[in-house]
Amino acid sequence: MEPLRVLYEDPHLLVLDKPSGLLSVPGRGPGHEDCLASRVQACYPDARVVHRLDMATSGLIVMARGREMERTLSISFQQRRVQKRYVAVVAGRLDAPTGEVALALSTDWPNRPRQKVDAEAGKASLTSYCLLAHDPLSDTSRVELTPHTGRSHQLRVHMQAIGHPILGDELYAPPEHRAAASRLLLHATRLELPHPGCGRTLRMESSPPF
Repeated sequence: MEPLRVLYEDPHLLVLDKPSGLLSVPGRGPGHEDCLASRVQACYPDARVVHRLDMATSGLIVMARGREMERTLSISFQQRRVQKRYVAVVAGRLDAPTGEVALALSTDWPNRPRQKVDAEAGKASLTSYCLLAHDPLSDTSRVELTPHTGRSHQLRVHMQAIGHPILGDELYAPPEHRAAASRLLLHATRLELPHPGCGRTLRMESSPPF
């Protein structure tokens, strides 16, 4: 078991760097108890979950310390006062250097945990993207992604829906792009939020390991 990567701690909150392949919270059924939350709570018993990252996604995640801080941070997330940015490597080259994907999403119930674009019953979802670099040899692009809503698998489904699946995505990428990386190339690289104790803006960054 690799050691916890605690990037910031104080009496109010923790900011951690979650590795790819580790659940944020316990999964269903036996054998899925190991997760970031349980590892953190073994060292910080007052730590509480306020948001999650997909198991395959790495990067910045914040946990509250105590019930009052959990409530305060949860309100910040609900009010969209928390800004998150991700870096991903996707297939192909995007047509425009910047843009938005506004496609409603819903759960694909027969194929859970997959999500799907659903214009009729889906919830409004918005992602901004910015092209950082294109590699013509592999025909892949490094992009910065900013979710303006917090739907499950939002970034993964939105990029796949516009024809640029994230490399290594076991759920949404076609076989050739799934096999192009040993893990999902998606990393939560930047986090900005009002500190629940004093209100000042806390900014954290983590470089992608790919």
